[in-house]
Amino acid sequence: MAEQDLYKVLGVAKDASQDEIKKAYRKLSKKYHPDLNHEPGAEDKFKAVNEAYETLGDPQKRAQYDQFGSTGGQQQGFGGGAGGFGGQDFGGFGGGGFEDIFSSFFGGAGGGGRRPNPTAPQQGRDLQYEMTLKFEDAIFGKKTNITYNREEQCETCHGSGAKPGTSPVTCSKCHGSGYIQVQTNTPLGRMMSQQVCDVCHGTGKEIKDKCATCGGSGHTEQSHSIKVTVPAGVEEGQQMRLQNQGEAGANGGPYGDLFIIFRVEPSDEFERDGATIYFKLPIDFVQAALGDEVAVKTVHGDVKLKIPAGTQTGTTFRLRGKGAPRLRGNGNGDERVTVSIQTPTKLNKGQKEALKTFAKASGKSVAGNGKSSLFDKLRGV
Repeated sequence: MAEQDLYKVLGVAKDASQDEIKKAYRKLSKKYHPDLNHEPGAEDKFKAVNEAYETLGDPQKRAQYDQFGSTGGQQQGFGGGAGGFGGQDFGGFGGGGFEDIFSSFFGGAGGGGRRPNPTAPQQGRDLQYEMTLKFEDAIFGKKTNITYNREEQCETCHGSGAKPGTSPVTCSKCHGSGYIQVQTNTPLGRMMSQQVCDVCHGTGKEIKDKCATCGGSGHTEQSHSIKVTVPAGVEEGQQMRLQNQGEAGANGGPYGDLFIIFRVEPSDEFERDGATIYFKLPIDFVQAALGDEVAVKTVHGDVKLKIPAGTQTGTTFRLRGKGAPRLRGNGNGDERVTVSIQTPTKLNKGQKEALKTFAKASGKSVAGNGKSSLFDKLRGV
């Protein structure tokens, strides 16, 4: 049987944000929770929703799922067959290979895999946050506060999920293992498989009296604010990890981490490549021919730049240490200034005569358009 489309299970689009996925999961998990919904098939839908969120709720697992089209995230190998062996089909089991056969008969444990302890501390989910910076803030860094929603440990029950004054008890059906043995008739005979306990849902514990605040989950969604120090020199797409700023863990486990992804707005004046900043400087042909000293903009303020006589358009000058800070090094990069010679579009009479004199002194004859009375009238010269 083919895997379900996890996005369809949660009822979201493939380009849905992590926040939209989380909201859809919360809505559906409450709708189909076995303690709240006793309709036939509700428990299966509840399990499917949890399995979908297990993948799509984790940015790394989601990226793997989007790339490979399965929760396992394994690339096809040995000729690209479905089972990794040249696409051969083994005994009518859908071409899934031996792993799928064992999964069908032994609950995904390969017949002898070690199950995780359902009562062991588990770290919470990691979260992502996109921060948009101005061009200058990315260069010099800044301190700012950010606010986002996350699952935090319930303050009423302190994460146990039980009503204050009570405690979760060992599951009476699985005896705390989180799994139950199920007998299945297969083409190879009657076999036993392990499945998640339908009473405790894999936690190994039963909550007789649920916390009124969190409904037994042990977590509540809260608005969380933290101060972030943006390091000087960050670039577009780089990320910073803040430990324990993700979502609350289970069974007393630590919080997950928060990954801040930086987006940098472009500058109207500068371009940047790593620690090097680029600036285009327009000069006129007199400055280029005779030389000059001009003020040049840098992210650190204006500086003086000497333009040598005879400078050609496209010449690049280097201003040492006037670039962006090196994120993983010492000092700043450089600014590279490229000059472009601007040709005037309008000349007064004196300028025209001066240029004609220059052309004559250079031994050149320039026709120009000075004798075209029609254009002179249109230009108002």
